[in-house]
Amino acid sequence: MANAKEIQTRMKSIEDTMKITNAMYMISSSKMKRAKKALADTEPYFYNIQGAISRILRHVPDIEHPYFDKREEIPAKERKIGCVVITADKGLAGAYNHNAIKAAEELLEKEGIHKLYVLGVVGRHYFEKRNVEMDGSFQYTVQHPTMHRARLIAEEIIEEFKGKKLDEVHIIYTQMQSAVSVEVERIQLLPLQKARFSPSQIPLDVHREDIVMEPSADVVLNSIIPNYLTGLIYGCLVEAFASEQNSRMMAMQSSTDSAKAMLKDLSIQFNRARQAAITQEITEVISGAKAQKRK
Repeated sequence: MANAKEIQTRMKSIEDTMKITNAMYMISSSKMKRAKKALADTEPYFYNIQGAISRILRHVPDIEHPYFDKREEIPAKERKIGCVVITADKGLAGAYNHNAIKAAEELLEKEGIHKLYVLGVVGRHYFEKRNVEMDGSFQYTVQHPTMHRARLIAEEIIEEFKGKKLDEVHIIYTQMQSAVSVEVERIQLLPLQKARFSPSQIPLDVHREDIVMEPSADVVLNSIIPNYLTGLIYGCLVEAFASEQNSRMMAMQSSTDSAKAMLKDLSIQFNRARQAAITQEITEVISGAKAQKRK
């Protein structure tokens, strides 16, 4: 059994680590709340854009538009598939990065010619080590999701899709299901699917006013769909960031709880070691006194 001094040193080390995990928990909590507020502030605008697209499709259901072009004539093996993968810039967030990367690898196993757009340092390092080809357009940090970055990403993938350099574009991100649960989601950004704009996909409290399409439905869609995609990508960036912070909070809470349990065990060991040392000292004193008497 370790002596009391060694146990005290270990306890001090664990207490210092626990202070760090507590601080990281508080920081992640604050970041997550700010991110969720930013998303809540912008959601009504993009829900209204989604509602506008839904109304156009309801009035002109048979409209043929490039953003809805599925290009079904292209064989599966020859389809050029782009994927935006959102990971974190650092670890200490449980299985957050692992789950997002696993979802990307599952997509890469499917037929087609794949192109990755990886956001986050962890994801880029992972795929670099495995010699997976990545597009270097989005060397962004994911710590501060902004509308400007979302718009740049949307413009890039729209340009690639319209130029037929990509036939499909997906985005993989992590979404908070609850305070204790996050799930990896994959959304097809392009081509757009008309089923996604059904009234059931739009909140009931979004106002659905009458619209006039001038000069034509095609021109209106050309104007609002890029904004819709920008909002969708921004929402994914914020959701992923909030999920990362939530995962880190859970990981830090688990670490703190483990540290408390270790301190409890070490406290018992320390008390036993101290009692053993006291008992030994008393025994030595008594033995010394008896030896003096015999002399």
